[in-house]
Amino acid sequence: MPDSLTSTLTRYYNAVPYESHPFPQTAVEHLEAIAFLFGLQTPAPARARVLELGCAAGGNLIPFAARHPEASALGLDLSKVQVEQGTGAISRAALPNVELRVFDLAEIDASFGQFDYIVCHGVYSWVPGPVQDAILRICCENLAPDGVAYVSYNVYPGWKAREIVRDAMILRGGPRDTPEEQLSYARGMLEFLEQSARSDSVLKKTLEETMPIVRGANSYYLLHEFLEPCNAPCYFKEFAARAEAKGLAYLADAEPSTMFVQNYGEKVREPLLRECGGSQVLMEQYLDFLVNRTFRQTLLVKQGRGGDIRYRLDHARIRGLEFAGVFAAADGGALTLDAREQPCRALRNLTVTLRLPVHKALAQVLDSRYPASTSFEALVAAVVSVTGEARTSVEPHVLSMLEELLILGAVRMRRGPVQVAVEISARPRALPSVRTALGLALSAGNSASVCNQWHDSVELTALERCLLPLLDGAHSHEMLADHLVGEVLADRLRFVQNDKPLTETSAIKELALKHVALGLDDLQRKALLVA
Repeated sequence: MPDSLTSTLTRYYNAVPYESHPFPQTAVEHLEAIAFLFGLQTPAPARARVLELGCAAGGNLIPFAARHPEASALGLDLSKVQVEQGTGAISRAALPNVELRVFDLAEIDASFGQFDYIVCHGVYSWVPGPVQDAILRICCENLAPDGVAYVSYNVYPGWKAREIVRDAMILRGGPRDTPEEQLSYARGMLEFLEQSARSDSVLKKTLEETMPIVRGANSYYLLHEFLEPCNAPCYFKEFAARAEAKGLAYLADAEPSTMFVQNYGEKVREPLLRECGGSQVLMEQYLDFLVNRTFRQTLLVKQGRGGDIRYRLDHARIRGLEFAGVFAAADGGALTLDAREQPCRALRNLTVTLRLPVHKALAQVLDSRYPASTSFEALVAAVVSVTGEARTSVEPHVLSMLEELLILGAVRMRRGPVQVAVEISARPRALPSVRTALGLALSAGNSASVCNQWHDSVELTALERCLLPLLDGAHSHEMLADHLVGEVLADRLRFVQNDKPLTETSAIKELALKHVALGLDDLQRKALLVA
């Protein structure tokens, strides 16, 4: 890109760093599972070569490297400030298989080699056209023959309305000297328009849709989404055509449930199936109009692999996946192994109604084993054990339910087991990248989060923040309790009983042992403990 624009964007990213954290939809293990679901074999994450374009401080890349010590990961970003932050995290966790570099993406060439997975999240729409072209070029030229690339970007039609808001914010906020001033003046503009817009105007409708987002978002998001120098949405069909011109083929969305037309109702399903004639790209564009989509997360592969993609779910593929999920009866009771209908809350706050005993047994098994994943064969065997029914009767029901859950997005999938502790050991362990994360100390602030084994960012309680740094496999429960006692006596942690702080050492120790058990249970359920 031109030097002046590069300098402008670099200064902006240094002044307004992205919050660097994991994005579960970009997890390499997730990308591998989606490709497999739709017919493609891709490299195993355990030894994969991964490139992230626009890596910020490595919050999305470092956890991958920590989970897979035999893999290699490279992150590139314009911001020296953020790369230095990430390099510090890599050093603290002693990870030799990941590197972050300050680099202009447009200058990447063949000398960088090929990567099994390329991730570009939150960059494509926020850079000028030549850099967008470079991103797609890299996703083809630097992608291994059987690799997968992930690119996210803003899309129309949903961003048509948001552009009005962005333009208004830039009109008043753009000329200001600092990002803080820009945002303050931009917010003032929106407040003025909200109070003054005619009730029957398009502007009023647009503000009604957008203002909840503006009010609920943090400053860094608003600065990058609405006030950054570049923001160029496009229609999905345009993006797909640009990718095709660079030698790439559309594979899927990073959230596959959005692709299944049956999730949009019977009135939509049949007309769209007839209209689109088997073209998934056309189907996706129609669905964007239907839901007024604003953002996409697209998976791409080499064009030569396009003919191998299969969007009709294959039962053989479902049998080759691992699954995980949570299920809680909506009424707060237990699941009953009978034919009574029971609505359940599942992942993503989805409601799933269970009717058959075999379906309820499957939900019980998945929930009891979460956050661990379970293979199809193990699930069938467990359901047979719970119900006492014959395998020949159980297997078809398990298969059909898993297919339905995949379509709904109410279950997680992987190609291989998720490496989490299924039970709490005498000397529990978390990954070094988690134990050394910045912000764990109670003095660092009121909140802290880390990346778990599902590549989710999870919030931590004060108790968990005290325990995590010591979960190196060398500390017993008794030793952990002694540490908590020290924290309480140093007034960094407080134990309360009968509404009064405990001060007597023996009472503190007794409660500390109980809190260690509770804290470890929560850390295990949050997928932060490893075997």
